[in-house]
Amino acid sequence: MEKVRVGIVGLGWVAQIFHLPILSKMDDVEIVAVCDKDKSRAKFIAERFGINSWYSDYEEMVKRDDLHAVDICTSTDAHLPVALAAMQGGSDVFVEKPIARHYDEALKMSEAAKEYKRKIMVGMNNRFRPDAMILKSFIEGGDLGKIFYVKAGWLRKLTADNAWLTRKEKAGGGVFLDLGIVLLDLSLWMLAFPTVHRVSAKMFNHGTKNVEDTCLGFFEMKNGITVFFESSWAFQAEQDFFYCEFFGSEGSAKLNPLQIHKQLHGSLVNVTPAKSETPQNLYKKSYENELKHFIGSVRGFHKIVSTAEEAVHRMKVVEALYKSAAKRKEIIIK
Repeated sequence: MEKVRVGIVGLGWVAQIFHLPILSKMDDVEIVAVCDKDKSRAKFIAERFGINSWYSDYEEMVKRDDLHAVDICTSTDAHLPVALAAMQGGSDVFVEKPIARHYDEALKMSEAAKEYKRKIMVGMNNRFRPDAMILKSFIEGGDLGKIFYVKAGWLRKLTADNAWLTRKEKAGGGVFLDLGIVLLDLSLWMLAFPTVHRVSAKMFNHGTKNVEDTCLGFFEMKNGITVFFESSWAFQAEQDFFYCEFFGSEGSAKLNPLQIHKQLHGSLVNVTPAKSETPQNLYKKSYENELKHFIGSVRGFHKIVSTAEEAVHRMKVVEALYKSAAKRKEIIIK
């Protein structure tokens, strides 16, 4: 194919700030259609980005015979029906995180991809941060020795643009499915996907009714690595912040900013690569790298990173975590 012809469903902030600007600048991509339940928004965005076709019904859009891929940026409750319709129509799928509200929805999407022989990539853009990729190479190379402890957190205030995240029927859960799942995925990916053995969590909802606005907890892997995390929309902090720290027998490292320290000849030495970028630029590049990877996989250049199968496993851990919080006890994952 000369160009990958893409249709985008859901035109909220993530589509407008990242997906549309990035995809529209890629030489091997043509955005042939956009879709949003709000007709005026769909029309406005199509005109703004010079896209000829716009829809308010995704089922109409995915019936087009000129689509290679569908990019899903809707609220989480729509991920399953849009993805199924797109794959039935013959398109590969990119879907923003989380893949679905529940484990069973994720499983249906994964099984449908096999049935229709289509590709699904789940948006986990933090894997594609340049600093995250550097850190992963250090961990894989054994520079930090044996990793035994990970500490991660993401604290961010809610905005009016994503208020739907507090509605359980749309989001499936609260802050953990918004921010915490990113910490889970980043930790598992950095550590080459060890099996999660047990989880424990405590959730609070000071400013929300039906979902948690703060989630604290830990995962223990079968190989003994322990991960502690905190995620919140409600911490009374001066500013939002994100961090992920890894502690090994021979060194330690963290993200945001990237810092890597290693034991050398009895001393702890800073071996962080000299080049540094602003958090904003790293975040933007993560989306650019992620979407370029998806387009490359549609073109057959490489296999997909962040697959539906991985997401199904992740959702099994997520459900155990919510069960732990509800039952106020540790959950063993079999």
